[in-house]
Amino acid sequence: MEIQAKRMDPLTGLPDKESFDERLRTAVDEADSGAQVSLAFCDIDRFMEVNERNGHDAGDTVLKTIAAHIAERLPSEDACVCRLGGDEFAVLMPGTEKEQAFLALELARSEIESAESLSHIKPPATVSIGIATYPDDGGTRQELIRKADDALYRAKITGRNKVALAREEKKVLKTSHYTQGQLERLSALSKKEGVGEAELLREALDDLLKKYTS
Repeated sequence: MEIQAKRMDPLTGLPDKESFDERLRTAVDEADSGAQVSLAFCDIDRFMEVNERNGHDAGDTVLKTIAAHIAERLPSEDACVCRLGGDEFAVLMPGTEKEQAFLALELARSEIESAESLSHIKPPATVSIGIATYPDDGGTRQELIRKADDALYRAKITGRNKVALAREEKKVLKTSHYTQGQLERLSALSKKEGVGEAELLREALDDLLKKYTS
C-alpha cells in the first residue's frame, strides 16, 4: 500500500492524523477477501505529568524516542506509525494478524519501558496500547477504531504500561470494566429515565452481567 502522505508531523517526522485517516481508509477498502488489517492506538502514560515535572523539551524527547521505538518494531513494510496529536499514536498494520501485531508492539512496549535514554524521566515514560483487527473485531473503519480505542482504555484503567487486545462485547467478566458500547447505552438510558449514571449502574448491574456474560 503506497500512499503519498499529505502532511507530516514536524516533531516526530511521522505521518499525521490526516494521513492516517487516508491510509486506514485505503487499507480497509483494499483488503482482499480474508485479509486482515490490524490497528493499534498508543498513548503515553501520564504524559501531562511528564511535561510538568521534566519540562516540555524533555516531553518532546519522550515523544520522539517512543515514536522511534514503535517504528523500529513494525511487523511489515506496509505497516506505519502515525502521530494523531499530543501523546497519541496510531499503528496501522495491513496484512497483519492480531497475534503478530501483539508480539511486535509488546516488544516495542518492553523496549520503551527499559530504554536507557528515558531512564531519567519521572514518572517513567511508558506506553499503553490497544489493538483491534479487521474484520474480526470490526467490519467497518468506525467499528475498528472504536474497538482499538476500547482496548486502549482497558490497558489504561488496568494499570497502564501494557498491550490490550480487543474482545467481544458479550464476553464481559464480572471483574471487568464496562465496554464503550455498554457505557454509551447506559448514558442514553440514564438520560431517558432521568436518573444519575452512578445510580443506574448500581440498579442495572445484575441485569447487565446476565445479559453480557457468556
